[in-house]
Amino acid sequence: MAVKRNPLSSIEVHGPVAAHQARAVIEESLRNAILDGRLPCGTAIRQEALAALFGVSRMPVREALRQLESQGLLHVVQYKGAVVAPLIEDNSLESYELRLLLEAEALRQSVPLLDEQDLASASGYIEAMEAETDMSKVGTLNRLFHQALYNKAPNKKLLALVDAGLIEEERFLRFNLEQMNLGSLAQDDHRTLLRLARAKEVDACVAELGLHLQRAVNAITHYLDRRKTKQP
Repeated sequence: MAVKRNPLSSIEVHGPVAAHQARAVIEESLRNAILDGRLPCGTAIRQEALAALFGVSRMPVREALRQLESQGLLHVVQYKGAVVAPLIEDNSLESYELRLLLEAEALRQSVPLLDEQDLASASGYIEAMEAETDMSKVGTLNRLFHQALYNKAPNKKLLALVDAGLIEEERFLRFNLEQMNLGSLAQDDHRTLLRLARAKEVDACVAELGLHLQRAVNAITHYLDRRKTKQP
C-alpha cells in the first residue's frame, strides 16, 4: 500500500519559530511554496499539520491562512479547510478591472513622491528581468518593479490591496510567462513607465499602465478561452 505524501514535506523549517514572528514566517513559507508550485492547485492545507510543522499554536496559522486567502492564493472550502486556489479563476478578468483602478490610483499618488532611490530600484528590476532566464524569478521581479513605482502612495490600505493583486498575478506569470510571449513587450512597457515616472508625467504614466495591464487582460482571456476548449 502506497504511503500518502505529506503536502507540507517540501517546506523546510530552520529551527524554532519565535512567537512574534510565527504568522509572518508561516505566511511567507506557504506563499513561496504556492508560487513555485510545490503546493499545487487543489492541495488541502491542514491547520494541525502546519502548527506541528512550525511548532506553534493554531492562532498564527489561522492568521497566516487568512492573509493568503485575501491574496487569492487559498480558498476556504467546507469540510476541506484551506485549499490552494487555481492559477486563474473564472472571475480573474473582473479582478484585473479592479486592479487597474487600484494600481492607477497608487501610481497617481506615488509618482510625484518617488525619489532617485525608488527610480534606481525600479531600473534595477528591469535590468534583472533582462538577464533572468528563470521565468519563476521573472514573475517575482515583475512584482517588485511595480511595487517600486507604487510604494510612495500615502494610502497604505490601497497599497495592501495592490500588493495582494500583484501576488496573485505573480503566480500566474510564473507558470505562463513563456507561453504568453510577453517578455519583450512587457519590458518595453516597463521602460516607458519608468521614463514617464522619472519625468513626473503622472497622467501619461497612468495611461501607459492601462495599456500595460491590458496586455495581461488579453493574455488571461486567451488562457481562459483555451482552457474552456479543453473541457469535455
